[in-house]
Amino acid sequence: MFDWNDLKSFLAVAESGSTLSAAQALRVSQTTVARRIAALEEATGLELFERRQAGYALTQVGEAMLTSAMAVREAADRFEDAAGARSRDAGGTVSLSTMEIFAVTVLPPILRDLRAAHPGIHIHLDTSDEPRDLSAGAADIAIRSTKQPSGAGLVGRRIADNPWTVYCSRDYADRHGIPHTREELAAHPFIGGGGYVWEPYRAWLKQYALEESVVMQYDTASGLLAGVRAGMGLTILPAFLADREPGLIRCIPPKREDTTGLWLLTHERLRHVPRVRLVLDFLAAELTKLGRA
Repeated sequence: MFDWNDLKSFLAVAESGSTLSAAQALRVSQTTVARRIAALEEATGLELFERRQAGYALTQVGEAMLTSAMAVREAADRFEDAAGARSRDAGGTVSLSTMEIFAVTVLPPILRDLRAAHPGIHIHLDTSDEPRDLSAGAADIAIRSTKQPSGAGLVGRRIADNPWTVYCSRDYADRHGIPHTREELAAHPFIGGGGYVWEPYRAWLKQYALEESVVMQYDTASGLLAGVRAGMGLTILPAFLADREPGLIRCIPPKREDTTGLWLLTHERLRHVPRVRLVLDFLAAELTKLGRA
């Protein structure tokens, strides 16, 4: 069985009359073109060219094979065009798993723009507190805040650093001041909870012996965010979203060990599915843009 690249070399030489011109058209070396012609002749058992000092000339057999070779190229071009069109017009449902707090802050304008650009794509947004198992097909794409993602077959990219630290509202700061050290934090009330957010949050509080400072507990991340916006007290939030909240103020700088990454992930078996690839690329571009802002 011959190699398609060998057939491309045959067509290029047949049309240009020389291995040099064919090599320039194919952006490979002249030696590669000559080697591919020889490989094609060996695979087919046919002498396709006469090697002349002035260049390569098709033999009678080569002339007879040229029409068939051109038909193969035309079929390959049609396939490539069809695949490109399907990729551009990719449609269907893509399930996206993320923390609720991301779903109600940074994602809505991004998903709005995605819908406008690709109306054939439908997003199913999953804000479960439990990270979905992408290897089991529980979601197509996940946005996760973690130091290092774990899971069989996961592929993706780290979009940005995402340190966690303490925030309060501007209204709270006006009324009670802003704690600037970890020692001053103990004099302020904390709002706790927030579903998935609560796990890294509670670990942070325990590390600095501030668990007793929690005076109100929310079941959801959106509730937690509403509480700090309303000036009820301090809370711990991921900086990627909290720094973009105009009504919030960062109280203290994060420590290096409190920094996670914002990861955009899928499973390796889905990475080239057109609708998933389209959403991945769109989210990556927009989230990276936010991370640099």
